[in-house]
Amino acid sequence: MLLWVKRKIRRRRSEVTGDHVLQEPRQEIRFEMEILGVISTVYKFQGMSDFQYLAFNMDQDGKQISMYDKILLQKPQKEDFFCQELPLYIPPPIFSRLDTPVDYFYRPETQHREGYHPPQVSGENLIGLSRARRPHNAIFVSFEDGKVPAKPLEAAVRNWKKMCTNAMDMKVEEELKQLFDVRPIWSRNALKANVSVHPDKLKLILPYMAYYMLTGPWRSLWVRFAYDPRKNPDAKIYQVLDFRIRCGMKYGYTTNEIPVKAKRSTYNYSLPITVTKTASQMINMQDLKHGLSTLSQSSVKKAPASRCIDMLIAIPISQDSIYIFREWALPPYRQMFYQLCDLNVESLQKIIRRNDGKEEVCTEKDGWCLQKTGDELRDSMSLMIRKLIRSKRPALFSSKSTPSDSKGQLTYESGEEEEDEEEEDEEEDYQPSEGSENEMETEILDYV
Repeated sequence: MLLWVKRKIRRRRSEVTGDHVLQEPRQEIRFEMEILGVISTVYKFQGMSDFQYLAFNMDQDGKQISMYDKILLQKPQKEDFFCQELPLYIPPPIFSRLDTPVDYFYRPETQHREGYHPPQVSGENLIGLSRARRPHNAIFVSFEDGKVPAKPLEAAVRNWKKMCTNAMDMKVEEELKQLFDVRPIWSRNALKANVSVHPDKLKLILPYMAYYMLTGPWRSLWVRFAYDPRKNPDAKIYQVLDFRIRCGMKYGYTTNEIPVKAKRSTYNYSLPITVTKTASQMINMQDLKHGLSTLSQSSVKKAPASRCIDMLIAIPISQDSIYIFREWALPPYRQMFYQLCDLNVESLQKIIRRNDGKEEVCTEKDGWCLQKTGDELRDSMSLMIRKLIRSKRPALFSSKSTPSDSKGQLTYESGEEEEDEEEEDEEEDYQPSEGSENEMETEILDYV
């Protein structure tokens, strides 16, 4: 029932006679109630009701008719149900994404001491002008730049010396110097795998040791100061290779059938006020035969995990595979950035060394290698991964394309046209989920 309640307040003034108050001021409250009618339909919302977009229609009399029961399927329907003419009920193009009230914590403006002057920061080539510049003082170099820096910025030296306060930090500095002496170009993943250092300290010591390449065959890599790979053909083995695992029906397996995932996916983002429901669990007949007591153990798995759980055990993933490619192991992520010297397969090294001693010019796309070298490496690596998966899961390739057909498909798909999530092992404070932004972009954001 719909109950109408009215609250009436009657205030009485005080009565004063001469110097005496006969009656104090007071108020009387009275409630009046009336039943307006009987409600047949009730709508309940988890969020604010005025932020809901309801589907309704107007009849000939101008009365609003709810379309809720006509839109939602209550039982299996025939084809005629889906062919009937109905509006789409699409939300308006500009509509609020939030339908739950949230607290906004207002904070007072920052109060500076007398005489404080804000630092002068140039807005040129800044990524994200809405925040202050991070004081890591890295030097960025593009392939077109003329000279390479010979020493770090004074601010980078000062920041690291301020951080280097104990024996462990000094040991890390010495180990990094030795690594850059042996190998002048490193990726951050390779350094993290060879040196035990906290990510926050690695951010500070890298600008102290090397400069960062933005474009060209050594993009997203750290290069030792005063070393120019564009003038040294020996730097060919340190070039970067952007490799992405090819998945799809024409390759014989999908992303859910191999134990390799993206670090962060754009499809898994949700608003902070999103209400998540518990996912349904799959139970097989074997679990029911053993009784419900076994369901609380590891026998109950989610659907995607159950498809490739045996592959997690069958196909190894080495500890240093974060930067090294091996024929017998799968990469840890769907997209990897390998240096050519870290491709530990003899057939791949033969492709790289085809023009040893005959390097003439360094190009921005292929570096010191022959043209299409990167495409040939990707094709060979993709075939190795396909062969590895075929040996462990032959059922995936039953009644599917032949190896010769798949090889032609792999060759056709070579290059950088695939659009999978990219890989980068981010810092602890970044907390990536299942996917990743461009490795070079995310690393630049740490320093600007």
